[in-house]
Amino acid sequence: MALRIWLSSAGVATTQVMRMLRENPDAVDVRIHGTNVERDAPALSACDVSEVEPRHVSDDNYADFALDFCRRHRIDVLIPPRRLAALAGLTDVLAQAGTHLMCSPPAAIDTLTSKSRTYEEAAAAGIPVPPWRVASDAASFREAVGELSATGERVCVKPAGEYSAFGFRILDDRPLRLKDLLAAPAPLASVEAVAQALQRAADEGETVPELLVMPYLEGPEVSVDCLSAPGGGLLAGIARSKQGRYRYLLDDPAPVAIARRLVGHFRLAYLSNVQLRHRDGEPVLLEANPRASAGIFQTAFTGVNLPWAAVRLLLHGDAGPLPAPRLGGRLAITETATEVLGAPSLGVPGHTAPAHGLPAHAVPAHAVPAPRTSPETDVLLAEVPAVPPATTAAAAVTTPAPASAPVPAALAAG
Repeated sequence: MALRIWLSSAGVATTQVMRMLRENPDAVDVRIHGTNVERDAPALSACDVSEVEPRHVSDDNYADFALDFCRRHRIDVLIPPRRLAALAGLTDVLAQAGTHLMCSPPAAIDTLTSKSRTYEEAAAAGIPVPPWRVASDAASFREAVGELSATGERVCVKPAGEYSAFGFRILDDRPLRLKDLLAAPAPLASVEAVAQALQRAADEGETVPELLVMPYLEGPEVSVDCLSAPGGGLLAGIARSKQGRYRYLLDDPAPVAIARRLVGHFRLAYLSNVQLRHRDGEPVLLEANPRASAGIFQTAFTGVNLPWAAVRLLLHGDAGPLPAPRLGGRLAITETATEVLGAPSLGVPGHTAPAHGLPAHAVPAHAVPAPRTSPETDVLLAEVPAVPPATTAAAAVTTPAPASAPVPAALAAG
């Protein structure tokens, strides 16, 4: 019988994870169930079974939906990238329904969904963090900016909660120059404009989320994809950096060492992700997520199948043999087009998409051939799982990255 895995809140990058699960080294037959709040989400067309999940509901209501879904579809493994707070306390309840929940402890999730509490605990545990301040109104915001900009560093502001990149702004009061105008758009805002927005919100009775004010750390982000046992013991950590369309698979123990300490301190289990930037040449914590990163599929090019190892660990308490990762390589992120079947509208007045083809759940990812690579790349990736087509895909390029530090030592973060 096939192993039924539910990937809730399935996004575009999830299609790559589906391929890694289906092409697992144990040759286990896997059936992918996927849900998303959008009926025509591209990832759903790659699932064996798909369904729409509720949008804008309370944690209790989402938990009810999840439990019902698991019972109806007899789900064996639930891997949630979102709504962790709603699901983290359901391990025992889901187990009674025959479902294993891949999730870290509720206490860790509660802390890590707040960047300010994450920094407080991480700093107390000796994990390097950048200086930061918390602001929730115009006065505290201006004070925080004044303190942090006194050293001459550029400063940025972002919501302290889990908002992805939404709300991030680099604070810049300099006059606009022609070269700025002709450059690519950047998320800039003046200090006074942000302060006035906070004041207007307060005057109009709006709820202002907690904001984090910190130095803007330029340079590539270093992301560590982690596999850990319940209790926080790190079994594997693969670091990669981002520069434009390229990703570097880092042969550098320093980021992994920081990730090991953080994962152990917060007792993270199964898949998680630690993000770092450099300040004064040294890596510091940017944020940590108690879930797999959207880019975890890129680790397939190291020869390690982290998602499947996590499933084995969850089901059997053993991640299986983990080969030494092949590090030092470089990937190029490219885009491909995926037809979304049954789309209701083209977004142009008077035009609708043709209603044809199979239902979204009837097109499994493994029915679509993977993108071809160059002969040189085929040699380079001889035993690496192929990456399936999706809106974003990774392909290896033949120019290797330097063995130890593929990004400049003077990386700073943002």
